[in-house]
Amino acid sequence: MSATVIVDYGMANLRSVQKAFEQVGHSATITSDPKHLAHAAKIVLPGVGAFRDAITRLRETGIDDVVRRHIESGRPFLGICLGMQMLFTRSHEDGTHEGLGVFSGDVVRFPSVPGLKVPHMGWNTLRLTRPGGPLFAGLPADPAVYFVHSYLARPNPAAGNIISAEADYPTPFCAAVWKDNIFATQFHPEKSQRVGLQMLRNFAAL
Repeated sequence: MSATVIVDYGMANLRSVQKAFEQVGHSATITSDPKHLAHAAKIVLPGVGAFRDAITRLRETGIDDVVRRHIESGRPFLGICLGMQMLFTRSHEDGTHEGLGVFSGDVVRFPSVPGLKVPHMGWNTLRLTRPGGPLFAGLPADPAVYFVHSYLARPNPAAGNIISAEADYPTPFCAAVWKDNIFATQFHPEKSQRVGLQMLRNFAAL
């Protein structure tokens, strides 16, 4: 079984994620082959771009079912940015589009606030709402991470206590989720320097 496998569906800077794992001493394979993904010990689903195009690509290739089976098996999973958003029920980016449905909730655009720039781009401080999570082990208090996004996930209360970190822009929003073997971040660990590298080190060591 391969160790850490990064999903290639044509919509992410995969090499930057792979290099970040290499920096912390862990190899990660990039593949678009569902058969290879099916045997992965850990899966990383990154993402940059439009929700509709991404989820369509996952379904066309059958990777959506592979991801669900991987998660159901209890093996570690990490979603990054769009890879986190696709875990939810639906997105309202350029219409309404069904997600993977792992978590109950909607992906919506940042509200229109005078003076607020969208996309939310740059460094922002995390507020760890469940600091005992394994992904956040060894992090400093109030760690700063790098965001690039116009849409955000709003988990339904029915999803349970899955929010593991929040950030403010200008009001609190969901910055990371965690449930059992599922970890996902709205920010980019691979762009978040030492803090992000520590998270990837923690994930690779699970």
